[in-house]
Amino acid sequence: MWRLEGPGPQTGHPLASPPLARKEKTVMKIHKLITTTEALSDLCERWAKSDFICVDTEFMRESTYWPELCLIQVADEHEAAAIDPKAPGLDLGPLLDLMVNNEDVLKIFHAGGQDVEIIYNLTGKTPHPIFDTQIAMMAISQSEQIGYSNLVESWLGLVIDKGARFTDWSRRPLTERQIEYAIGDVTHLAKIFPKILKRLIKTGRGVWLNAEMEKLADPEHYRNDASLAWLKIKAAGRNHAMLGRLKAIAAWRELEAQDKNIPRGRIARDETLADIASHPPKTQGDLAKVRGLSPGWKDNDIGKRLMQTIAEAEPLSEEELPPKTPRGAPLGKEGALVADLLKLLLKIRAREIDVAARLLARSDDLELLAAGVRKGIDILEGWRFEVFGKDALELVEGKLAFAVVDGRLKMTHVDEIMDGLRDNGLAEEAHSAEDSA
Repeated sequence: MWRLEGPGPQTGHPLASPPLARKEKTVMKIHKLITTTEALSDLCERWAKSDFICVDTEFMRESTYWPELCLIQVADEHEAAAIDPKAPGLDLGPLLDLMVNNEDVLKIFHAGGQDVEIIYNLTGKTPHPIFDTQIAMMAISQSEQIGYSNLVESWLGLVIDKGARFTDWSRRPLTERQIEYAIGDVTHLAKIFPKILKRLIKTGRGVWLNAEMEKLADPEHYRNDASLAWLKIKAAGRNHAMLGRLKAIAAWRELEAQDKNIPRGRIARDETLADIASHPPKTQGDLAKVRGLSPGWKDNDIGKRLMQTIAEAEPLSEEELPPKTPRGAPLGKEGALVADLLKLLLKIRAREIDVAARLLARSDDLELLAAGVRKGIDILEGWRFEVFGKDALELVEGKLAFAVVDGRLKMTHVDEIMDGLRDNGLAEEAHSAEDSA
């Protein structure tokens, strides 16, 4: 994984001498739509010598299980192209090899989760090394999920034409407007990335992003394991037999949807599966009474396969049962108030250092801290502890307090408040009031 350590990129990576240091300006060459393997191979040979490439995809998935790849856009500092994966005879091999097997070229995305998913589906691997500008913006601004158009406007002062945003990318031929719009997603990014990198180096916050980029590149995040699909469905209770049925029918639905290449919700919705798992039909005819299923299920083939799956389902083993409760103790009323104070502290700190609150801490971690948990929490480790966790810990331990200074809410240590009271001769008076109470 390409990592930002200390003041700049790791020594030895091509970006250790980042492109932002180069002063000469070049006019980016925009190629015509790439439809042949020969043209793609030539481009990939040149891109393989670049420090970084910016990548985006256009796809359709409203009516399919698997996203339908319709266009791939790639740009480095010098040239950009849109590649048509639907072109007859086109082999994407050279491009996919560059994406997942070339460790020397950094792959830049913006909100790239679905783009990475598509590449994983095609190769079984994720692009590597990887950098996401939406994630990076969390370390240098309070933007948690900045959109691409806002990113372009804030860095380049350009307003993007969104007219082609919801076009049908699967239809051929593509129009010039579609191609121009699509390529803009990477040509602008190629200009913005060096600017973001420069800011990260200046602030020394690049190291904050390493774990986030690693999550984006983790293949396990994209692996489609039908046997784990049940974990995403909310179920009432912890009955072994009920959860065993839920696991079985959730896996069955996943495989049915994959086989038909339709969204899983078109087979059956989550709440329908949960209802069936809790109250299993005794006969196929009973499926007609299940809310969310059509009457036809009582005698069609898919209904027959569902009934067979239910019949063969085995109770969930003790080892497979999910944890009874989240980590830590229940908050209670007082704990909930402490958690609210921690969330307020988080907002103050994020504003003070101009960083996205979500990068500093998750709500779950704040609630755990408020409940008395002190181990296994991200905000009590590494850079997060230094930037936020230390103050959060002092707040729950009564060593930190809120104060209003010049009309702005900020944090101050209790000792400093007491020192100020002593200086004004008010400390004894304050203690006397406490004793009287």
